[in-house]
Amino acid sequence: MPETSQQYDEVIKTCRELFKNKMQDYGSAWRILRLPSLTDQIYIKAQRIRGLQENEVRKVDEGERSEFIGIINYSIMALIQLQKGVADQPDLDPDAAVELYDQHTADTKQLMENKNHDYGEAWRDMRVSSLTDLILQKLLRVKQIEDNKGKTLVSEGIDANYQDMVNYAVFALIHLNEKSGS
Repeated sequence: MPETSQQYDEVIKTCRELFKNKMQDYGSAWRILRLPSLTDQIYIKAQRIRGLQENEVRKVDEGERSEFIGIINYSIMALIQLQKGVADQPDLDPDAAVELYDQHTADTKQLMENKNHDYGEAWRDMRVSSLTDLILQKLLRVKQIEDNKGKTLVSEGIDANYQDMVNYAVFALIHLNEKSGS
C-alpha cells in the first residue's frame, strides 16, 4: 500500500495545483453553487468520460484525464460546500480555499486507506470503465438523496458519496498513468 499512497499523493498534487491556479484566475466564484449544481457538473464530466470510453471518434481534443481531475476537484468543492454552506458571494481567499481543499483530500485519503485495508486493493484489478460506472452510480445516488432533501433511511450521506467519487477518480488516474508510463 505504500505505492498506492505515493501514487494517490501524486494525483492529488496535480489536482490541487489546478485548483490553486483556478482560484488565482477566478477566485471562489464556485462558492455560490448549490450542491445539485456541483453534482450536475460532476455528472457531465462522468458522462463525457463514458462517451470517450465508448466512442471511437472525438471531436474535442481533451481526454479522460482532465475529466477525472475535474471530478476530483468538483467533488472536493462539494465537500467544502457541505461543510461551509453555500455563499451568496465569493468569500474565500485562495489560501483559505486551498487549506480546506487539503483538509478534505486528507480525510478522503484516510477513507481510501481504511477501505484499501479492508478490501485488499481490489480496485487494482478493476477496469477504468468500471470505475467510471461506479462514479456514475454514486452520482445517481447523490441526485436521489438531493431530491429527498438530504434524508436517507439507511444509506450513507452525500459526503461519503463525494469522497468515494474522489477515490474512484484517483484510482482511474493511477491506472491511466500506469498505462501511459507516467
